[in-house]
Amino acid sequence: MRKGFLTVALGKMPLEEKALWAKENGFDALEIACWPQDNDRDYSSCDIDVTILTKEKADEIKKFMDENDIMISSLAYYDNNLDCDPVKRAFVNDHTKKVIDAAAMLGTPYVGTFTGRDMTKSIKDNFDGFEKVFSELTGYAAGKGIGLMIENCDMLGWQKPGEPGTISYSPELWEEMFKRVPAENFGLNYDPSHLVLMMMDHLSPIKEFRDRIFHVHAKDAAVNMDALDRYGVFGRKLGKGMGYREFRMPGLGSVDWQGLVDALKDIGYDYVISIEHEDPDFEGSEEKVKKGLLVAKENIDKYV
Repeated sequence: MRKGFLTVALGKMPLEEKALWAKENGFDALEIACWPQDNDRDYSSCDIDVTILTKEKADEIKKFMDENDIMISSLAYYDNNLDCDPVKRAFVNDHTKKVIDAAAMLGTPYVGTFTGRDMTKSIKDNFDGFEKVFSELTGYAAGKGIGLMIENCDMLGWQKPGEPGTISYSPELWEEMFKRVPAENFGLNYDPSHLVLMMMDHLSPIKEFRDRIFHVHAKDAAVNMDALDRYGVFGRKLGKGMGYREFRMPGLGSVDWQGLVDALKDIGYDYVISIEHEDPDFEGSEEKVKKGLLVAKENIDKYV
């Protein structure tokens, strides 16, 4: 398995610098962020502006990556494809298509996104809209030879405090997703940390959804039991912060990395483990972020 990271971790550093740092430090893959230039989401960046990407520029990027033996494992644009505002929904859907176009030009096989959620409806009632939107998006991606994948994050509180902001965070919901949109090019960017924070088994779904795991995120997490005792399972209601939910670098939380890697090998997964850096202990400066990525790689190296 190759080891890489999601490029948002290194902020506005030029993509070429991110790739060279990755190479110098033993990484061999990048998951490249492709949010719009005008974007205020946390944990996002625009390392390739897909709205103006030409085939010539894509060939330049690909040549640079090939010369430095860095695989582009996927392109990343995680936003609300089911927004209740039809104008916002159309914008996100359209940008997702532009990212798919970019992936085809770059010769990378996958694009990662969120389902999102229409917050005016229950999760159950979102699935009719989901089926329409993602049948179109997966069809568009299939026409370009691209796999479209969903990260299984609940995005708790993203749009409404205490409410999941996506409809794609559990095996129950994945089953419905793939029943509604059974396209072979539709799958998961599997992230075990989100299951840990929901106090779920993060290993058994690997076997069940073996044919749908296209890409894997390396992010760790832990339940802070003292905070859980104080805030309860619904989380903090006053003030800021995640309450009992804590993201950490791989190896510093509760994910069973040996078990995870073994389970992935058992299903024949041999693609990329991509670090998604959201550990606040390694944020605040470029130096801290780089240190966090290296800590994560050192820990993953023990198992891969």
